[in-house]
Amino acid sequence: MFYTSIHRSSLLTQFQDMAAYNCWAITRLTDWLKSKPAVLLEATVASSFPGIKATLLHIWEVEREWMGHLQQKPAQLQQGIDDNLSTVMNRLVEQATDFSDYVQSLTEEEIQEELYCKLWFSETICRPRFEIIQHCLNHSTYHRGQVVTMGHQLGLKDAPMTDYMFYVLKVKEQASGSAATETPAHRKNTGSYARNSFLAVNFFSKQ
Repeated sequence: MFYTSIHRSSLLTQFQDMAAYNCWAITRLTDWLKSKPAVLLEATVASSFPGIKATLLHIWEVEREWMGHLQQKPAQLQQGIDDNLSTVMNRLVEQATDFSDYVQSLTEEEIQEELYCKLWFSETICRPRFEIIQHCLNHSTYHRGQVVTMGHQLGLKDAPMTDYMFYVLKVKEQASGSAATETPAHRKNTGSYARNSFLAVNFFSKQ
């Protein structure tokens, strides 16, 4: 998984960092849910969508749709898919990983490029790529919070910490390793201001 530098950032590295965080948070949340009884995760609970499984499915569908807009290959929303619980969670993690990998591949110019998108709830719009990324990540954060709240209503009160600052202080800095102890001059010479190494998702999903 990609980590941006903790010492200097740009518009691009800010969104690369947030996409990596989104992937980490979704992986951490679904790992927790996989340890819970399926009957609870599929139970009907009052919220924007009627239960944890339905909410996870919605997050996946929307990330998938916006990913299509970002790549200018629109994907249609697939409302009403009745996949089994394990498939829904695995698809969500795979989508978050693909989304993060895509954002890591962008250049400074590409992230500011304006895109035309035809939305199901609006007319065709033209917005810069970073605004679409921001919208998608904010949407996922909103619904992850609903999942935790529904979990509390079902008696699942041991949800893992997924706050961004927890990710920065306890996960990202640890994963940066020796980069945190390098001198400013060494970081500048080696280019680690711009980005740190790629690290596997399974390294930090359990942090």
